[in-house]
This record gives sequence, structure tokens and C-alpha cells, in this order.
Amino acid sequence: MTIFDQLESEVQCYARSFPVTFDKAQGEHLYGKDGKKYLDFLAGAGTLNYGHNHPVLKQALVDYIMADGITHGLDMHTKAKAEFLETFNEYILKPRDLDYTFQFTGPTGTNAVEAALKLARKVTGRNTIVSFTNGFHGVTLGSVAATGNSHHRGGAGVALGDVSRMPFCGYHGRDIDSLKMMDTLLSDPSSGVDLPAAMIVECVQGEGGLNVANADWLRGLEKLCRKHDILLIIDDIQAGCGRTGTFFSFEPSGIKPDIVTMSKSLSGYGLPFAIVLLRPDLDVWEPGEHNGTFRGNNHAFVTATAAIREFWKDETFANSVIEKAAIVADRFKKISDRYGVTRVKPKGRGMMQGISMADGDTADAVAKACFERGLVIETCGNRGQIVKCFCPLTIEKDELIRGLDIMAEAVAEVVEKAFERKAS
Repeated sequence: MTIFDQLESEVQCYARSFPVTFDKAQGEHLYGKDGKKYLDFLAGAGTLNYGHNHPVLKQALVDYIMADGITHGLDMHTKAKAEFLETFNEYILKPRDLDYTFQFTGPTGTNAVEAALKLARKVTGRNTIVSFTNGFHGVTLGSVAATGNSHHRGGAGVALGDVSRMPFCGYHGRDIDSLKMMDTLLSDPSSGVDLPAAMIVECVQGEGGLNVANADWLRGLEKLCRKHDILLIIDDIQAGCGRTGTFFSFEPSGIKPDIVTMSKSLSGYGLPFAIVLLRPDLDVWEPGEHNGTFRGNNHAFVTATAAIREFWKDETFANSVIEKAAIVADRFKKISDRYGVTRVKPKGRGMMQGISMADGDTADAVAKACFERGLVIETCGNRGQIVKCFCPLTIEKDELIRGLDIMAEAVAEVVEKAFERKAS
């Protein structure tokens, strides 16, 4: 038995899929204790958009630590925080004509969601939140109530209320106007659907299956919220920080959310860090009314600032993400064309793509075959049926192509074995 078997809770998850003890990482690669190199198409579930230990970010952090920079400061003012605020405002918000107040929450995505939901209820005086089918927003009680996945909801141990579920873009098929349906329900005082404080939505559903909300639907959703005086919260925790090709996933639609939640790759280095961006007029908090010991990670301020200056000073990095996304889309289409869309279907947008298999067992078999070939990759979807390509955005093109080759080989192995079983 390993020390993990002896002492770690059964709740561990990723370790079951990748039974290796890792001790080094650089760029798009992980290394086991035995020195074996793995290509990382998991990237901390979207936390390592700029790869492992990026040298520019690492140097900024080392310099800060060696200068005895503030590590922990509650919500006090620090030089590191000031530089982050100035840099984010200058390079991210102003060029996109966005005006937001920053709330530093506890250090994870679910902390940001909890704060956003609480604030929406405080501002509007209403209790209900609308979330969407297959959405994932975290596993603490407020955020898991807004999460669709029954596995995660089942772990709550209490009733999960004050959330109404609506169909995500395309949930009932392309011919069903889900926005019109929502408008009808919200306009009818006898529909039984209470006017909500807010709607929370992912532009691309990460854990829910790489389902994409198109720009027209997002614009329609914003219009619907304005009509009924409902706050629109975009959960950009997984899809943000460039994962879809723009810094914010909602940018192509042109909408301006009332509230945006961010975490995962915000620090740029894998350090815990989360924020809520909110319209200034919504900032009705009393001092200390929502707090936490680790609200604002100074080391994360340093690496986040370095990441923004390194990658978002112009369009070069975003263009490279779009170029790599086209390579992924082309390769996934070829795999789908080979086996048929009913067996292998491409999904997603930008560098947030995957291939949908027949079922969860098939997807698990593909992920296992990938790992045997040295590729770390996970599955997602409402039935775990999607093999999810989530490599660092900084990945070298040749390594991206090598990883896609491994995926193609793994799919071929699993699908052809399935053919053989049916034939026998």
C-alpha cells in the first residue's frame, strides 16, 4: 500500500485515472518519479492555460518571494494587489470597454460563485437563481444547488433549493426556441416560476459536456434578463482566461454581463485565486459582510500580473490559440468522418474541445488507452461520454499534433475492438 492508500480519503478522483506519483512538470509535460514523461491534456482541469512552471511567471514569483513580499494580507492593500488591479484594468477591461468592480473571494471557483449568488439575492431581494441544464458551478451548497450533475448534487446531504432549471442552448434541439419558452414562463404570473434574482450560465459548459451557447442565444439571454430585471452572471471559471480564444468566453457575442466569476487559470500558475467582477452599482456589500481568510492571494497577484503582461498585451497570443484550435477541430472532424458522427462526434469551441463517444465506458476506455501511450486526458459530459482535450494554450504545435495522434490511435483501438466484439 502507498501512503495515499493508507491515509487519503476515498473522495480522490483523478488519482484513480492516473495511478502515477508525479514530481516534476514543465510546459505541457508531467514527469513521474521514475522519470517517465507524460503529455498533459488535462492542464489542471483548465487551471494551467499557460502550462506548468512558465519561466516568466516563475521568475516573477521567485523574485517576489526572495524580496520578502507579502504572502498573506487578508484584504489589506498590498503592492502586489495594486499592480494586479492596474494591469487587469489596463490590458483586459479597458480594451473591451468593460467597467467592473473587483471582489476578492475565497481562493476557488465555487467561492466566487457563492459570492455572486449571494450578492444577486442581496441586490434584488429575490431568492431564486436560474441555472441551466448540464451546468456546473461548484460543489459547495449554494453552487452545487445551481449545478445539474446528479452525482455532485447527491453529495450535498441536504435539500438543494432556490434554483430553477432552464434548458441550455440547443438542449431540446436546434428547432426549439428555449429563450421564447423562458420569456413565456417569466411573463406568466401563474407559471409557477418565480422571478429570479439572477441567471448563471457558462458560455461553454466544461464539465457538462462541452456544450456551446451560440452568440445569438447569449445575446437573446442578455435581452431577456434586461426585460425582466434579472442579473446575468457569466461563470467564466473554466472557459475564461483565453481558453476559447478570447480572454472572456462571452466576448464574441458582444454581451456585457452584470457579474462575471473567474478562477482556475486566473493566477496563470496554478495558484488558488478567484474573483467576482461586478457592475459598480451592484457593489452594495457592507464592510466584511462577505469575507474569508484567504480572499486575495498575493503570490497569485504576482503571477497573474505577469501572465497578463506576457500574454495579453496584444493579439499575438489570442491568435495563436485560435490557430491551434483550428488544428484540433480539423483533427477531430477527421476522426468523426472516419467512424461516423453517431460513434464519434466533435464538441466544443476554441481550445475547449473534445470528442463524444457512444457512452461513458467507451470514453473511459479511450482515456485509458491514451494514458497507456503517455497522454494524460480526462472525460466529461452528462454521462462521462466525452474525451476532453484541455492542453495548455502554450503547447508547442508539434506536441499538440503528437497528442492528437495519440488520441486518434486510442479511438481507433477502442472503436475497432468494439467492432470485433459485435462481429463475434
